[in-house]
Amino acid sequence: MPLRDIDDVDRLKKINAALVSRVERSMDQQGNAFSLFQTAISLENRVRMRTEELHSTLRRLEQSNIDLSAAKENAELANLSKTRFLAAASHDVLQPLNAAHLSVSALAEVQTSDEGKKLVRQVERSLETMEDLLRTLLDISKLDAGVVQPDIGDVNLETLFSSLRSDFKPVAKLKGLTLKFRPVSAVVRSDRTLLRRILQNILSNALRYTRSGGVLVGTRHRGDTIRIDVADTGCGIPDDQREAVFEEFHRGSAIPADTGISGGGLGLGLAIVRRMAAALGHPVTFSSKVGRGTIFHIDVPVGIGASADAIASLAEMERPRGYGLFGTKVLLVENDADVLQAMTFLLERWQCLVRAATSTEDALSLLGDTDWVPDIVIADQHLDDGDLGTATIAEVRDYLGRAVPALIVTADGSEAVAKAARAAGIELMRKPLKPAQLRALLAHLLA
Repeated sequence: MPLRDIDDVDRLKKINAALVSRVERSMDQQGNAFSLFQTAISLENRVRMRTEELHSTLRRLEQSNIDLSAAKENAELANLSKTRFLAAASHDVLQPLNAAHLSVSALAEVQTSDEGKKLVRQVERSLETMEDLLRTLLDISKLDAGVVQPDIGDVNLETLFSSLRSDFKPVAKLKGLTLKFRPVSAVVRSDRTLLRRILQNILSNALRYTRSGGVLVGTRHRGDTIRIDVADTGCGIPDDQREAVFEEFHRGSAIPADTGISGGGLGLGLAIVRRMAAALGHPVTFSSKVGRGTIFHIDVPVGIGASADAIASLAEMERPRGYGLFGTKVLLVENDADVLQAMTFLLERWQCLVRAATSTEDALSLLGDTDWVPDIVIADQHLDDGDLGTATIAEVRDYLGRAVPALIVTADGSEAVAKAARAAGIELMRKPLKPAQLRALLAHLLA
C-alpha cells in the first residue's frame, strides 16, 4: 500500500477516535445533566415537604399560644375568684364567731356562780381553738393563692422581742420554763406582722415541746443579714421528720412516750412558717438533736435604721392606760344584727353610753342636731351596699368638725384595709375581737 494511503488511514483513525471521544463526552454530560435534573427534583420535593412541615408546626405553635393564653386568662380568673372567696370567707366565717366571742364575754360579766364561770371559760377556750384553726386555714389558703403581699419596711427587733416576751412569758412561767431574749438593738428589713407571726409560731412550738429547761432567743450578724435563733431544750426532731415537720397537721408523732409531752396544737404552725418565710424571702433552717433540743434559724436582711413603726410602738408603751370607761359615749356602726347586739351589750356592761347604727346614714341621723357628741366611733369596715366604715368615720368627723378617736373592727385581713385605716388615723382590730384587748385599746384611745 502506498505511503499516502497509509497516512490517510491513520488520519481517519484519529478523526474517528476524536469523534468517538466527543460522543462519549457528550453522553457523559447529558448523563450528568439528567442526574442534576433528578437531584433538583428531589431537593424541590424535600423543600416542599419541609415547608409544609414548618407551616404545620407554626400552625400548631400558634394554636398552642392561643391555648396557653386562654389557660393563663382562666388561671388569672380562677385566682381572682379564689381571692374574692377568701376575702368573703374571712368576713363571713369569722363574723358569727365574733358575735359568739362578744356574747360569751358579756355572759361572763353577769355570771356569779363558780360553775357558771367555769362553763363560760370552757366555751371561751373552745371558741379560741376554733378561731385559731379557721384563721390558720385561711392564712394557708391565702399564702398558697399568692394573695398575701408583704409590706416590707424597717422592723426594730428590740420592740418586736419585747412584744413577744410579754405574750409568751406567762406561758413559760405556767410550764415552769425559762424564756430569755438576748438584748438586741438591730433593725431588719421585713414585714413586721409576718415576721412576728413566724417567730410566734416557732416560739409556741418550742414551749409546747419543751418539758424542762427553757427557750432562748438571740441574734447574730452574718454579713448583710441578721440571723435570729430560737433555741429550746425540748425533745428534738428526728432526722426522718426534718421535712415532715413543715407539713400540714404534723404534730410530733415521734415524740418519745416518756417525755410527758403531747402533740398538742393543730400541727399547722411550721407549715405557716415555711409559707410566710418563702413569701418574705427569709430562709428558715434548723438543727436538732433528739433528747437535747432544737435551734431554728431565720435569716433576715439588715435594715436601714429605726423604723417609724418601732418608734410609735415605743411611744405607745409609755402612754398611761386606764380601764375606766364609765360614761364614755360610743357611736357603734355595725350591719350584722347579732354582732351589733352583742357589742352593745358588752359596751353597756362596761358602763358606756352606746348609740348603734347600721350605716353611714343612720350614724349621721343619730347625731342630728342634738348635743350628743361621741367620745369614740367604732365601725365595721364592710357595711351593706358597699358602705365602708372608714368612709363612715370620715363623714362623722367632718360632721363634728374634729378628729374624734375611731376604731375599725373587721374580719378583712387585707393590707389595703390596714393602710386605709393608718392613712386616716384610725385604729384597727381584727375580728373575732378579744374583749380584754378591746377594752384596753378603748381606754388607751380615751386616755
